[in-house]
Order: sequence, then structure tokens, then C-alpha cells
Amino acid sequence: MTAIDLGSNTFRVVRYDCDKLEPAARFEKIVRTADRLVESGRIDEAAIERVIAAAKEAQAQIGLDSPVVAVTTEAVRRAKNASEVLKRIEEATGIAFRVIDGEEEAALTLLAVRTRLQKLKMEDEHFVLIDIGGGSTEILFYQKGEVLSKSFPLGIVTIAQRYRSLKRIEAALPKESDAMERFVNEAKVQGFEPTLFVATAGTPTTVAAMKLGMDYETYDPDRINGIVLTRDDLHFQLRRLLALDVSTRQRLVGVGREDLIAAGILIFDRLFEIVGFSQATVIDDGLREGVAIDACRRLSDSAAG
Repeated sequence: MTAIDLGSNTFRVVRYDCDKLEPAARFEKIVRTADRLVESGRIDEAAIERVIAAAKEAQAQIGLDSPVVAVTTEAVRRAKNASEVLKRIEEATGIAFRVIDGEEEAALTLLAVRTRLQKLKMEDEHFVLIDIGGGSTEILFYQKGEVLSKSFPLGIVTIAQRYRSLKRIEAALPKESDAMERFVNEAKVQGFEPTLFVATAGTPTTVAAMKLGMDYETYDPDRINGIVLTRDDLHFQLRRLLALDVSTRQRLVGVGREDLIAAGILIFDRLFEIVGFSQATVIDDGLREGVAIDACRRLSDSAAG
């Protein structure tokens, strides 16, 4: 089966083995869905064409085995022309995307992360999870089956395009992340006491890859899962990134991400401060894998019934 996650920055596909609960093939393409969304409130024509091109490329590279389950998140949630965009994509590719809300996004991401933590034989009963996306960031507390989560409209694309420079982003982050800090404090008051800080999505995985000596082309998700990052790692890799020329930076983090990962690192660093941990465990599996696992379970339940 195939699961597709159209995010605010990236088009991500996984062909999934439902028996092993493991990816059989993966595809990822930077499409910058949320490009200029801050200014116009719309997904622009160029972004729609990039999504359509990415879908066709995924079909050519790994195939889109039936059934296909496709979801999309914050950029399309916010876009005034969401219905038009999804219709255009379906007409051009045959892929029918479903817009999911922040609560479902967090639940599906949690499913993927818990599945991976269990495979890694890591503690998975008391943790806080952050998912730093292009248009939003989700924070989720998990404690012995109890879940508290919230989605915040702060992502690497939207903040980069709103403030335009790292200096301005850094100055704005305390105010921009104020709602996140209140949520975390409220979770602690309610008795959530995580013993593990988990991070997923493009910024944490890219920093982990840089730490391991990988670039965009040599990125290996299997090596990323379980890697530990500290705030010192973030600061070191940010300095390293900013010291590079544009072409080298693109080779390292991917074309279309070179101006975004630095913004993401600032958000990640702020989240370290908010949740109060000295290190984070990085998991590559996210919404894409959660959609696949959920669909596999539904297929199994349907066959059993």
C-alpha cells in the first residue's frame, strides 16, 4: 500500500509492507507548498505544478501501489483556494488528498513514532514529541496511553517568509512561541512528566544527518532513527551551515531547503528550552508512516471482519 503526506514544504511518499510494518520504498521531494502563503493566503500556481510534478516523479521512481492513502496538512488547511488546489492535483495525477486537522496529524505521527521506538526497544511510555513542519509545529505528550497534543501555526516556511532573516526570526521567536510555552506548562500542571524528548520532521532529521556526515543525496533514514541531538549539536551545525556558500548548502540539505533549515534550527532550539530537556532522540518516521500503519490496520480489520 502507498501513503502520501503533502506537507507545507515536502511531498513524501512511502510504499509500505503491511506484514512487516516497514517501508518497502520511499520518495521525497521539496515542493514548497506554503511558498508565499503568508502574503497571499493561497497556494500559488507554481507550487501546484511542483506538487503535480513530484507525484508523477514518485510514480516513475517507486510506483504508487494501490491502495493509495493521501493526506495534506497546514498549508492546505490555511489556503483560501484549498478545494481548487486539491481538484487540480486529482485531475492531473489521480491522487485524492484528504485534508486532516492538527489533532489527527498528531495522532498519526504518534502512531509512527511509537511503532519506531518499540522497534528500537526504546522507552515509549512517557515522552514529549515535537513535529516541526513547514507550516505548523505539533507538540504531543504521551503518558501511559494518555495523550495531550496541540498544533501551532508556526513552521519553518511560514516563519522564514514572515521575518526574512535569521536575526529577525530569533528576535521574534519568544513571542511567536509563547502559546507553545503555555501549553507545555499546562501539560506539566496536569501531571505529564516525560522522561524522553523525541523530535521528528525535516529539521531534526537534517541536523542528525549532518552530524552523521550525510548530505541530502546520501540521507539514510535507517541510520537517523534513534540518533541523539543536543543543543550544542544544533548550534554547531547552524554555524557550519551559515558558513557555506549557497551551492554547498543546497548539496547538504537539499535545493529549496537551504533558506529554511536554519530557521527550523532556531525553532528546534527554542523548543529544547521550552520542554526543558538537554537532549532529543530523533525519529525519521512521521506522518507519512503513521498514515501507512493506520491504513494497514484498517485493511487487516476489514479482511478479518
